[in-house]
Amino acid sequence: MRINKFIARSGVASRRKAEEYIEEGRIKVNGSVMKELSYQVDIENDLVEFDGQRISVEDEKKVYILLNKPAGYITTAKEQFDRPSVMDLISGVKERVYPVGRLDYETSGLLLMTNDGDLTYKLTHPSHEFKKTYIASVRGIPNESEIKRFESGLAIENYVTANAELKVMKINKEKNYSVCKAVIHEGHNRQVRKMFEAIDHPVMNLKRVALGKINVKGIEVGKYRKLTESELKYLKNC
Repeated sequence: MRINKFIARSGVASRRKAEEYIEEGRIKVNGSVMKELSYQVDIENDLVEFDGQRISVEDEKKVYILLNKPAGYITTAKEQFDRPSVMDLISGVKERVYPVGRLDYETSGLLLMTNDGDLTYKLTHPSHEFKKTYIASVRGIPNESEIKRFESGLAIENYVTANAELKVMKINKEKNYSVCKAVIHEGHNRQVRKMFEAIDHPVMNLKRVALGKINVKGIEVGKYRKLTESELKYLKNC
C-alpha cells in the first residue's frame, strides 16, 4: 500500500497532509526517516511510525455480495459510453467491492462481488477448475456431434477451451430454438457465447445461474444479498 494511503488509513491525516508529514521527516519506516512519497508499505512486515509512535491500518471488513445481475449492465466502473454499472445496484454497500470475474453487458445472473483478494484469486484462477453454470437460449438445436465438440474442447481465437458440459433442456422446433445448460470452469471473455457460435448455435439469451453450488435462487433480478456463513465456508474450502 502506498505510504500516503497507509498513513491516511491509519487515521493520522489525509493523503495530502500525509505527504507533508513525509516531507517534514515525521514519518519513519523500519527506523529510518521516509522521504520517498511513492514507497509501498509492506503491511505485514514494515514498522511505520509518526512522530515516534507506531501507526497501523485497521483490517478492512471483508464483504461478500451475491448479485443477480440484470442484462444491460457492465461489470466495471463507469466507462466512456456511460452505460449503467453493477456498482449502481449495490449503492447500499459501504465497502469498496469488486466483481469476481465478469459477466458481459448482455448476460444476466449470478455475480459475486467482494473485497477479498485471496478468494477472488482462488475462484478465478483456471487451476482451481471452479464450475460456472449457465442457461442459454440458442438458435437451433445442438445435435450429438455438436454437443461432443462443445464438451471436448473448441478452438476459439488463440486458445482451446477445456472440457465442458452441455445438455439440451428444452426444444422448440416450431421457433427453431433450444434451451441448454452449459457448465465451464474457465473465464475467458464472452467464452460461452463464443463456444455456442463455434458450433453454429448463436446465443439469444444467456444467464449464469450457479457458481459451484452457490446459486441465485430467491434473489430478484437487480437485487443482492450477502453470502451466508455456510456458502462462504464452501467457497473457501473448495
